[in-house]
Amino acid sequence: MKRRNFIKKASASSLGLIAASSLISCQESKKDKIENIIKSNNLIRPLVIATWKTDLAVETAAKVLEQGGSALKAVEQGCRVEEANEKGQSVGKGGLPDRDGEVTLDACIIDHKGNYGAVLGVKNIKHVISLARKVMEKTPHVMLVGEGAKKFAISEGFKQENLLTKASKKAWLKWKETSMYKPIINIENHDTIGMLAIDKKGNISGACTTSGLAYKMPGRVGDSPIIGGGLFVDNEIGGAAATGLGEEVLKTVGSFLIVELMRQGKTPQEACEEAIGRIVNKPGKNYKDFQVGYIAVNKQGETGAYSIHQWFSYNKYVDKVNTHIQSDFFNKV
Repeated sequence: MKRRNFIKKASASSLGLIAASSLISCQESKKDKIENIIKSNNLIRPLVIATWKTDLAVETAAKVLEQGGSALKAVEQGCRVEEANEKGQSVGKGGLPDRDGEVTLDACIIDHKGNYGAVLGVKNIKHVISLARKVMEKTPHVMLVGEGAKKFAISEGFKQENLLTKASKKAWLKWKETSMYKPIINIENHDTIGMLAIDKKGNISGACTTSGLAYKMPGRVGDSPIIGGGLFVDNEIGGAAATGLGEEVLKTVGSFLIVELMRQGKTPQEACEEAIGRIVNKPGKNYKDFQVGYIAVNKQGETGAYSIHQWFSYNKYVDKVNTHIQSDFFNKV
């Protein structure tokens, strides 16, 4: 019996050593793979990809990268373009208000080191993407909300201004005639801007900014400023951003899911498609009533995009060319 127990223990110890050895080997293999990707001459950079038809925003970000600027600076400057665009009624100034007529903005930003900053429900401050960066770099927190975020913005020199334009006010007053609270698929073919960039050093950063769902309940926050929901970046793997109905993105932690799928070996396109699949295959959900779209990029500079319905589009800058592209989509019936 003693000899048998000794053999069992010895065998178990051997198996443990083999398992540990295999784990270490696997970890080293993964590390080597990542290092080889970083050293590879096949890396595509600089690169910018952003949701919807955001030509000028992507061009602005690309100029930063071509001049040797960081991916972080590029996505911030790119998103600021849309925040200042009063004709785009879902980002920054001119954004459609909540049901009480108040424009509230959400934004988040992530750098290549994994640092993250976000602001939620901010009134009267136009460039909330820059405010999110200030939260990331100048506070011990990752998220500030409402009046606290606004107070911090003022202390950092941000100017207050009325974000409700005449056009957005007119649209809100028209909405009040029926007060129907229903998401409109692909409203104006423009929604939240999510942007990802790879700079000349191969570092990835991302940003996302929005005025949220039109005529939402006061206090509502969607996926855009939530890490892993509307945006996620892992500099070893890649990044992803979301647009559309935020409630549905949050339920599947969509952007984080896409990055993790890429970590497992899927291409950005495959990862985006699976993430949409997680939404449309949920029981009891009528996906025909709402839109969700994703963009993604991996460390090599490969990109992907996919949505539930047709007409989601994105802009991509690569090899000094800025192209507007229609995304593939799930609902082809």
